[in-house]
Amino acid sequence: MIPFWNFSNEYKLIKKNLFKKINNVLSRGDIFFGEELKKFEKNFSKIYNFKNVTAVGSGTDALIIALKSLGIKNGDEVITVANSAVPTASAIRSVGAKIKFVDIGSDYLINPNLIEKNINKKTKAIIPVHLYGQSCQMDKICQIAKKYKINVIEDCAQAQGAKYKGNYVGSFGDIGCFSFYPTKILGAYGDGGLVVSKSKKIDEKVKRIRFYGFEKTKKNKFFNKYYSVEDGINSRLDEIQSSILNIKLPMTKQFIKKRNNIAKIYFKELKNTGLALPTINKSCLHVFHLFVVYHPSRKIIIKYLEKKNVNIVIHYPFALHKMKAFKEFYSSKLHLTEKLSKGIFSLPLYPELKKSEIRLICKYIKDAIKFQI
Repeated sequence: MIPFWNFSNEYKLIKKNLFKKINNVLSRGDIFFGEELKKFEKNFSKIYNFKNVTAVGSGTDALIIALKSLGIKNGDEVITVANSAVPTASAIRSVGAKIKFVDIGSDYLINPNLIEKNINKKTKAIIPVHLYGQSCQMDKICQIAKKYKINVIEDCAQAQGAKYKGNYVGSFGDIGCFSFYPTKILGAYGDGGLVVSKSKKIDEKVKRIRFYGFEKTKKNKFFNKYYSVEDGINSRLDEIQSSILNIKLPMTKQFIKKRNNIAKIYFKELKNTGLALPTINKSCLHVFHLFVVYHPSRKIIIKYLEKKNVNIVIHYPFALHKMKAFKEFYSSKLHLTEKLSKGIFSLPLYPELKKSEIRLICKYIKDAIKFQI
């Protein structure tokens, strides 16, 4: 069996250090807001050159907190894509805002040429999703946002370490949001997320919102930590997950290098097979969170691969605007989004995947396409 994702070898590599770290956390008794969290925020900031960093409970929470910190509320509109994970849209709805879906390009990313025509007086933000590990065209997007004085929130959940024109994703917009779900480039062994921002004022607001809107006050000397000044939520990255991320953070560059090496084999082996392979924009450093291909006979290929014990996942089988939860934001203009959703599928890709397994996957795909088994 070749699983779609497997972290067992990674776990074996860090197991000894992991148990030591967790034991230290539990021995200290600092479950939240302790030294592991502070260390992680500091090191993440240093590695990626972000001024303001705040860790939160999940990538979804990061988006919700980002929207709240910018004052986006009921009646406002936010532009994003329908070719994304549900959290992108559900975060917008959670603050009461409306979603304006725009179509994508052949790279699966938001088409910047379609953004401007969808802006109106209610538009308050754009959420470009750096999908599958590749950056959107951030210079064009930020120029449009500046022209209309609207905010940009980068959804970096699948693209930690990716670059656009030499700069890391998350550094272009007003806010960048990251996820540390276990399958991500840098994954915890549970949920985790992070918000980066250029503004100290926004960062202070983010820090309040993640913890019930609390702010220190002199109103009561005995309970000065528990005075809420604004509407907030409970979204804390705990010390255990922080300690795990501190172990794995220095390994991220190596993770990305291995992912790119695997992608190179896929490109070489699957060239001229009839599969539409990922489009890599020249201005981007792709980190290959996912290796997504397209073929009109997806169902046949996946069925054959499953018979050969290869686990395949579709990211994503249903475009967001076609889901019941978001039906009020349906658009008939998302032609490429709808076309691609009917034929895309993701191949196994994780640092521990063996070359022999990659070549076997490619062989099975070639057989399925050639013989339409």
